[in-house]
Amino acid sequence: MRRVPLLPVLLLAATACAAPTPPEVTFYADGEAVAVAPLDDCDIDAENCRRDPAAEGRLRVRPGLPVQISVPGEVADTAWGVNFRYRDAAGVEQEPGRSAVFTVSAPKHAYTLTLPNPGDRLIGVEVQQLSRRIQTSTTGAFDFVARRVWVLTVEG
Repeated sequence: MRRVPLLPVLLLAATACAAPTPPEVTFYADGEAVAVAPLDDCDIDAENCRRDPAAEGRLRVRPGLPVQISVPGEVADTAWGVNFRYRDAAGVEQEPGRSAVFTVSAPKHAYTLTLPNPGDRLIGVEVQQLSRRIQTSTTGAFDFVARRVWVLTVEG
């Protein structure tokens, strides 16, 4: 009879039962990068959610510079998009902007966020992985509900 050491078997069993780590999104700007876990992490129906209040990235981005966003395959192979807030050169906050929605039919692993004018200053960015749940907005439009949201706050 062959004996198997108990400790490696217990460690293997413990790691097999551990919940998978949620995917991280990387934001890169002005020579710095930050990898961020999702603030909100829900199942495909946008239910059974977990919130991690500490999951927020911070980067310094000078006016007019782009922010490059990189997502893992687990996100790129689904529907996702980018929402952002910014101020113009005079410091007036503008209407929030959004990218196109990227889908499984044309997976995209990276997106470069460039603001409309060179003097514009970015305030914050959200990457949203969409669920299969749809809701009606106050304007009567239909929107997909985000299942995961990654947040970047822009400093100075």
